[in-house]
Amino acid sequence: MTNLILAITGASGAPFGVAVLKELVKSATVHVIISSNTFPIISDETGFDWADHTETKLRKHFGADNIYFYEDRNMEAPIASGSFKTDGMLIVPCSMKTLAGIANGYANNLIERAADVTLKEGRRLLVAPREMPFSAIHLENMLKLARLGVTIVPPVPAFYHHPENLGQMIDFITGKILDSFGISHELFKPWTGKTF
Repeated sequence: MTNLILAITGASGAPFGVAVLKELVKSATVHVIISSNTFPIISDETGFDWADHTETKLRKHFGADNIYFYEDRNMEAPIASGSFKTDGMLIVPCSMKTLAGIANGYANNLIERAADVTLKEGRRLLVAPREMPFSAIHLENMLKLARLGVTIVPPVPAFYHHPENLGQMIDFITGKILDSFGISHELFKPWTGKTF
């Protein structure tokens, strides 16, 4: 089974992180880090209160025992070490603070440390930066990471699949994130060209 790290950080866009986790647990052991200031955002945007007994609540919500949760202050977690083998890390959504910390090697919490380890070990890292408009600082940080091989996937919607509701929009963006990481899904039908 694939061994992945998923971080959900502050900034609007918590439903994308939740949707990605829902898909990942179908085929992977998922090590989850949620930044401490993100729990109120998750509650506000999804209605899920995961602030206390987080691992138990996540396992119950997703009906999966292959979820492990770590607080962002826990620098002794196994995923803080390069000797702990994973198949990569996704940060969905990724705040500009977290992006800056990773881009500048400032491993101030477990999310930034796990990303730093992912980079130094040559593993796959994907970030879904959730901000607009981007400042030159944001763009420079993304460029720096992209040059290191990090996949940058802003959660940008499309309309060629004719979404009828918000859930379909979230599914599309979640599917694009998974596509970018090489994970199969059935969240939407891929574009095959217009037939006349």
